[in-house]
Amino acid sequence: MTDLIILFFVTFSAALLGVVPPGLINITAAKISTQKGKLNGVIFAIGASLVVLLQAFVAVMISKYLYHNQQIIDVLLKVALVIFGLLGIYFFIIARKKKEKRIRMVKVSKKGSFFKGIFLAMLNVLPIPYFAGLNALWRVSGLMEFSTLDIAVFIFAAGLGTFSMLYMYVFYFDKSQSQSGQFSKYSDYILSILMLVLVIITLIRIFYNQETVV
Repeated sequence: MTDLIILFFVTFSAALLGVVPPGLINITAAKISTQKGKLNGVIFAIGASLVVLLQAFVAVMISKYLYHNQQIIDVLLKVALVIFGLLGIYFFIIARKKKEKRIRMVKVSKKGSFFKGIFLAMLNVLPIPYFAGLNALWRVSGLMEFSTLDIAVFIFAAGLGTFSMLYMYVFYFDKSQSQSGQFSKYSDYILSILMLVLVIITLIRIFYNQETVV
């Protein structure tokens, strides 16, 4: 049970942080909330989050397929090490250089908030490789197995984490764009630290694999 709680927490946190930087989905959620009210913003967030559940499932299936080929996993671990390192540096530099600015919001119509959330989320395919990478990392680090329960917890946490951040955009983004700019800046520091943690975990896993081979 403890393992499931840890799996839920780390996946929820990663999903939530993944939606922190202003993008099409979260900015549209904020825009809908200002034009059509908070309820419509929440409905939009629900639609988008439902698609994320499907994307997380697809990501798990991809990760599961790759995991059965150990050679691919060894290569992926080394690639992940480089990627996480570069992302950590990137987020740190962005956080240092980021200046407050007014974010231009996308134009939305006055109807169909739920289906807008589904449509825009389907156009955004980036969560699939993101969750596939997380799932592979959790698996090789021993945080999860490819059991039905573990997969269900991972998918639910991914969807709930995404919805939680969209919910915060709906209710708090429009109150102060300057404050939201500071929030985004600090989120980049958090992401940088997260990438550093992932680098450490990946290094440990690579070292462990080498010791096992020897």
